[in-house]
Amino acid sequence: MGAPTGVEVMDLAGLYERSRRHGNDPYAPLRPAFHQLIAVRARPLRMAVDFVEHDLPPGSWLWIRPGQVQRFGSDLVAADGVIVLFQRGFLPPATVAAAHMDPPYQQEPLLPVGTDAEALGRALDHLAYEYAAMATLPLDSHVEVLRHLVSVLALRLATVRGTAPPPGPVSEAFRRFHDAVERDYTTTRRVEDYAAALGYSTRTLTRATRAVTGAGAKQFVDERVLLEAKRLLQHSRLPAKEVAGRLGFVDASDFTKFFRLRTGATPAAFRAQALGHAPSAPGSS
Repeated sequence: MGAPTGVEVMDLAGLYERSRRHGNDPYAPLRPAFHQLIAVRARPLRMAVDFVEHDLPPGSWLWIRPGQVQRFGSDLVAADGVIVLFQRGFLPPATVAAAHMDPPYQQEPLLPVGTDAEALGRALDHLAYEYAAMATLPLDSHVEVLRHLVSVLALRLATVRGTAPPPGPVSEAFRRFHDAVERDYTTTRRVEDYAAALGYSTRTLTRATRAVTGAGAKQFVDERVLLEAKRLLQHSRLPAKEVAGRLGFVDASDFTKFFRLRTGATPAAFRAQALGHAPSAPGSS
C-alpha cells in the first residue's frame, strides 16, 4: 500500500480495476505486508486465507494479518463491501493490548449482530468519511483521526470476538515461544533449542503450547514451517529446492519427505493444485 497516511479505505469492487490498472491479476495469490479488514455488505464473498476457504455472508468481517496468503474466489466486480488496509505499527500499543491483537490470532470470520453490528457499521462509515476528507485537515491531524477510527474498529471487533486468555505464566511462556518460533523457525525445528534459549524446559513449552493452541510444541513448530512452505509454494515462483533452503533444509529430499508426510502431496503437486483454481475474469471464456 502506498498511502501516505498509513491506511487506505476502499470499496471491494474497486480492487479489480486497481489491480488491472497496475497490470496485476486480481485473482492471483497475494501476500500483503499489511493488515486488512474486510467488511462484507449486501452480497456474499468467497476467499481463501492461508489455504482455508471462507464463505463470508453479508454483515461479516474478516481480519487478514500481514504475511498471510490470500486469494479471492468471488467476482470482485460484483463484490459489495469495504476493505480497510493499514500498516504494521499503525495502531498504538494501547489499542493492540486492549484489542488482544497478539497471537494466537482468531482467524474465523466474525458475524456481528444487534448493537455490535450497528456500532461497527457506524465506525466504518465514519472512517470512510474521514478518509475521503483528507483536504479538510492538516496531514498530521488527518492521520491521527484515522488512527483513532481504525482503533475503534479493532476494539469493537475484539468485543465481538470475545476476550483473550487471561495473562499468566502459561500464556507468557507461549507468547515467548511463539515469538522465538517466528524468528527462528528457518534455523531450528528442535523444541530443545527453543527451551534452552528461553530458559524453559521442553515439558513447560509443550504444556503452554497445548493449553493455548491444543497442539504440542513440536507440532506447533512443524506447522509453522509447513505453513511457510505452503505460502512460498503458492505465492512465490521459487523452485521447491530454493523453498527448502529458505526453510533451513540442507537437503531438498528431506523437505519433500517433511512436506509429503504432513500433507500427503509433494511440494510440486501441492503447488499445481494450489494454483489451479482461480475464478474467471469478467467477460472471459
